[in-house]
Amino acid sequence: MPMLDSSALRQLFDDARTHNAWLDKPVSEALLHQLYDHMKWGPTSANCSPARIVFVRSPAAKARLAPCMSEGNRAKTLQAPVTAIIGMDMAFDERLPELFPHNPEARGWFAGKPDVIASTALRNSSLQGGYFILAARALGLDCGPMSGFDADAVNAAFFADSTVRVNFLCNLGYGDPQGLFPRGPRLRFDQACRIV
Repeated sequence: MPMLDSSALRQLFDDARTHNAWLDKPVSEALLHQLYDHMKWGPTSANCSPARIVFVRSPAAKARLAPCMSEGNRAKTLQAPVTAIIGMDMAFDERLPELFPHNPEARGWFAGKPDVIASTALRNSSLQGGYFILAARALGLDCGPMSGFDADAVNAAFFADSTVRVNFLCNLGYGDPQGLFPRGPRLRFDQACRIV
């Protein structure tokens, strides 16, 4: 597989920023479909693919989400063209016969093991959330991933009577560079990594 060129790497990583203010420019439904169609190919353990996404776009849905947000995240969430609720299906194992067909025993790895289900769902939906951000950036969108919400309230408002639970939220659209904070530092290789 060839290496991406430097402009692609800058778009995905070096120049990409977490946005807090948004231009008044809509994100089309077709682009949201395209985003998912790219991110879904990222690897997960046993191809379990537990992420479930709700794209909050309508004024009515935004009004349901707003009370769930912390004070510091509410205004920017209401301003963003889309807020993606990245959820995790706590019954993801039910889809393993379809998603991991070469091992018919795979579902048994999780049956009756709620701690294994919870850790697998969190780990892999978080991976998929990372793929989501990279796919969005590759398509020219900006992202603002967030904690800072009432998980129980989000679950009640958007995942009631389901097996899905929220992992994190990500505002999505075309960022207004006027709202950027100064870029935070990152750890150097020698501070964060070891080669053994």
